[in-house]
Amino acid sequence: MKEKLRNSFLLNLAVVTTLGILLYVLFFASLNCITRHGEEVAMPDVRGKKMDSAVSALKTLNFEVLIDSTYDPTARPLSVLKQMPDTGSFVKRGRTIFLTVNMLTPPKVPMPAIKDLSYRSAEMILRNNKLIIGDTTYKPDIATGAILEASLNGKALNAGDMIPQGSKIDLIIGNGLGNTEWDVPNVTGMTVDEAMIYLNQFNLQPFLVSANRLSEITDTPSAIITDQRPREFNDAGARNRIKMNDFIDLLIMQNPAQEDIHVSEGNTKASEAVNNSKPQKRK
Repeated sequence: MKEKLRNSFLLNLAVVTTLGILLYVLFFASLNCITRHGEEVAMPDVRGKKMDSAVSALKTLNFEVLIDSTYDPTARPLSVLKQMPDTGSFVKRGRTIFLTVNMLTPPKVPMPAIKDLSYRSAEMILRNNKLIIGDTTYKPDIATGAILEASLNGKALNAGDMIPQGSKIDLIIGNGLGNTEWDVPNVTGMTVDEAMIYLNQFNLQPFLVSANRLSEITDTPSAIITDQRPREFNDAGARNRIKMNDFIDLLIMQNPAQEDIHVSEGNTKASEAVNNSKPQKRK
């Protein structure tokens, strides 16, 4: 009896073991079929293609396609910007491919605050907001290299104005005052006070020099400009030019005689004004 039970147990054990081995072999033998091993294909490059063309090409290879969108001002509308998996990857048929497509209509963003910033800072901020720098022009301003004004299609922009991404923003930039030239202003015959006020608008640096060392200056603001360097006209009769922030020497006397004042071609009115005021100054 014990011998029969033992033989039966061994027989059942052998059967179970054999079935296990057979199932194991069958599973791994069919694994290639289940996973479609060997049916991988190289991922085609569809970046830059129109969305319809890219989707059609991927579906031909039995891929599923999911589409997302963003905006790139440098790309064509509805063109593929990104793909995942990336080009060159080996992908099994039936897998889902993710495409990022450029929007047809650009979204609007608030105009960033770039006034008074440097060109480089403004460029970075505009680029981060997907805006493009258009024409740049320069105008004299003490803020050298700073953004003075931004405009779109000729209309001035303020920070916060809603504009489409991809817009070309025109900039006006300060180029300093050092390169700006003027005709030399004529202040001969004016008082020092009058000359200072007049020269201030040209951003010139006046340097006062006594025209006659023997003539004492008792009241500088009321002293008269008898001559200047440079003068309004050169020896050939052409106008002299002077740059902003340049020095202009002013020769002064407290109570000059008429012959002490240099009268240039364009300064007859100033000379007359001094002549009319001289008796009052000598009281």
